[in-house]
Amino acid sequence: MRNRMLALIGSLAVAAAALWLAPQPLAAQARPTAPKTSTVPRTADGHPDFQGFYDVATMTPVERSPGVNSLVLTKEEAAALEKYEQERQVKNDAPLSGDRGAPPVGGETTTGKSYLEFLERAGGGVVGGYNNFWLAGGTRMITVDGQKRSSLIVDPPNGRVPPQKPEARKRNAAFLAGAASPDASESAASSGPPGAFDGPEVRPLAERCLLGFLSTAGPPSLPNYFYNNLKQIVQTRDSVLILNEMVHDARVIRMGATHLPQNIRRWMGDSVGHWEGETLVVDTTNFTAKTQFQGSSDQLHVVERFTRTGPKTLLYRFTVEDPSTWDRSWTGEYPWNATDENLYEYACHEANYSLGGMLRGARQKEAEDAARK
Repeated sequence: MRNRMLALIGSLAVAAAALWLAPQPLAAQARPTAPKTSTVPRTADGHPDFQGFYDVATMTPVERSPGVNSLVLTKEEAAALEKYEQERQVKNDAPLSGDRGAPPVGGETTTGKSYLEFLERAGGGVVGGYNNFWLAGGTRMITVDGQKRSSLIVDPPNGRVPPQKPEARKRNAAFLAGAASPDASESAASSGPPGAFDGPEVRPLAERCLLGFLSTAGPPSLPNYFYNNLKQIVQTRDSVLILNEMVHDARVIRMGATHLPQNIRRWMGDSVGHWEGETLVVDTTNFTAKTQFQGSSDQLHVVERFTRTGPKTLLYRFTVEDPSTWDRSWTGEYPWNATDENLYEYACHEANYSLGGMLRGARQKEAEDAARK
């Protein structure tokens, strides 16, 4: 048990670098709908009432760590992971010494022992990009059906996004040779090609504060593991709104509608919804290639299922397919937990005088280079 525990904790950091089998139809990924009960709150038209605020913070990564062979963690494994993270947060919240020495040249280079620790360092924490006050990455592994989970992905059985097709790898490599990934996180500034951050329209969508990084807006709607973890659901008879605290992204799901013509493309796709018993099913197509979730194309297709599993819990389940990117679909799930916390407005580049300086510097360099020709 001890060796398995150490392997599990240590391998989380390895999996963070990859955060970004046979085909199966999306219908095959659906879970049974919840039984209809009189205790479920309902809207005026009789459907389950999902309205309210939800906190999706978690320690559980999207993909399972290498070396971890089970979706379900033992109580001891989950407790060890959570204990380590809690102790790390206490240490990070402690006052800093006024006479502390300078950080190592290039920042901290030791390997983190938890998934969140690795992400914080990749996001600039190694040299003070954020101190712990600003972070709210979650303190618990997710619990579904009474089980602690090692990953959000439940299918394929290995808990990982399927390998991309050769043509998809070639397509994405060609794109990334001249630009940063549109769905890149805040750490992408260190990995983008030269010039990828010199213009306002080529910077990653999250860095431009247009969409939340790591697909927080969705679909699929995933945790971002840093902060701004809240989501709000508002229902009417004809539509469902999902408002994300991260970058104030708002998705409007048209109920009982048909998809828009294929020539109309949207950054978050075209979402239409219907009810299957007590479950809200949302089908999204018509994506633009500007988002490229996990390297996807504009043929991305996502089906989401929202089911109440308790008075204060929704189970969010998603299935992703893109025949031009992966050989098969893949599915994940995690709980959305109701909260009384307030959702705040997201202010991103307001008063960011350094951004204007960077862009003006790039324009000046372009002018100087042109004058030399």
